[in-house]
Amino acid sequence: MHRHPLSGVTVVSLEQAVAAPYATRQLADLGARVIKVERPGEGDFARRYDTTVHGHSSYFVWLNRSKESLTLDLKDPRGRAILHQLLEDADVFVQNLAPGAAGRLGLGAGELTRRYPRLIPCTISGYGTTGPWADRKAYDLLVQCQTGLVSLTGTPDGTARTGISVADIAAGMYAYSGVLTALYTRATTGTAPPVEVSLFEALAEWMGQPAYYTRYGGSQPPRLGTQHATIAPYGTYRAADGREVLFSVQNEREWAALCAEFLGRPELTGDPRFATGSDRVAHREELNAIIAERFARSDAEELIEDLEAIGIACAGVNDVAAFLDHPVLAARGRRREVAVPGATVEALLPPADLAGLPTRMDPVPAVGEHTEAILTELGHSPEDIEALRADSVV
Repeated sequence: MHRHPLSGVTVVSLEQAVAAPYATRQLADLGARVIKVERPGEGDFARRYDTTVHGHSSYFVWLNRSKESLTLDLKDPRGRAILHQLLEDADVFVQNLAPGAAGRLGLGAGELTRRYPRLIPCTISGYGTTGPWADRKAYDLLVQCQTGLVSLTGTPDGTARTGISVADIAAGMYAYSGVLTALYTRATTGTAPPVEVSLFEALAEWMGQPAYYTRYGGSQPPRLGTQHATIAPYGTYRAADGREVLFSVQNEREWAALCAEFLGRPELTGDPRFATGSDRVAHREELNAIIAERFARSDAEELIEDLEAIGIACAGVNDVAAFLDHPVLAARGRRREVAVPGATVEALLPPADLAGLPTRMDPVPAVGEHTEAILTELGHSPEDIEALRADSVV
């Protein structure tokens, strides 16, 4: 039987909300043992964001499969002592507590590195642990606003939040890849480098293209709804049956094919208004009027067939329900059943397939579900565990 790639790696995570749980869930997907430390009683507050998945939060179910839940009151010295018992043999410690909280608990990266030289501490913060905003709380939408993403998203009439927690997801991805890199570094050099990721700097990296465009072009890309700000034609257009179809022209060969074989106007390739990609962006309104007239003559399915026949990338615009029924997910077998307390849910496999290696899709834990087993493993007696419960330490 094949082992999971991270079998034998233990991750202790003092995590909440989205960014850190997303990083550690991906480590768990690869087989790492992830011990999620939660508050006694209530646990991670993301458990209560909503109750739509068999009474559980959609965020929590997405982010916390294949983990063990241990409840600890870290304000109590006995709770901190148990955490340190875990860290003695752990490989990775991940935390995304409020600014300064880890340091006050004696869990800052520097202190942990001195105490546990093999441990890789990973800190996920809002704006970094140094600098003028180190003490500010940061939530996803705040960071979308601060990085300028919201100013790019929406229509000419108004801005919009990106529909998913993109700053949290970006930070979780960089924390995940940073921890993998640190594990590799430790394996090859013996040194365990601490990892630090901020939501702000993670999303700042994703803002690279509009940042360059703005700095060197003199103005930022405009908000154009589903139209691409710097490529034309690239966006959605309404078909005769009222449905929207998105298509994209990426190069001059595709532009020539679109003009001759879809629009029926080969002379447009010689029109100075549309001679280059930049020209087409500059004359977007005239170009859109020509395309809209062609779209108004056919239904969506016919348009998609015609565009695909000439090698132009295109697609209908799905809602989430249509995405869930997508034929690619079904044909490629991307769904698995995952247990949640009291039920099962349908989950998607992680996107990175490692040939010949299994993907772990274990249950989502109840609050404190593994507390007794973990404490017993650490050498605590049943009487000791009962006393800790009585005092709400666990």
